[in-house]
Amino acid sequence: MTRLYGGKSIVSIFEFDSDAATDLAICEFEKPSLEWAQFVMNNRDRTFTEVKSPLCNNDAKYDIVIGPVANDDMALLFRQYADELISLEMLARGMEYRELTNQYSFHTKKAISFLTYIGVQND
Repeated sequence: MTRLYGGKSIVSIFEFDSDAATDLAICEFEKPSLEWAQFVMNNRDRTFTEVKSPLCNNDAKYDIVIGPVANDDMALLFRQYADELISLEMLARGMEYRELTNQYSFHTKKAISFLTYIGVQND
């Protein structure tokens, strides 16, 4: 956003103590897959009601979710799927050839308690 509106971007840096976080419920997607695509779509769909599904975290059943970033590069594919222009399988196939980075998404206070603030990095 700073590129659009000006100013400096700031990145907050945290360290995650994964060795101490052994009792957290973690959902991990190692690469884009049908399950990952469905998980992303379910969590973005405000009308999705099956929150007990393992492919949904609207109820924070997972303390942390780890997996590929569903960024703006993926927006067109997700929109085509949501508009029923492509199938879930086509969505997953379209993601296979994208170079995606991974993210850790912290969903509970318990998960956040394993983070240590390191500092900031200015752009």
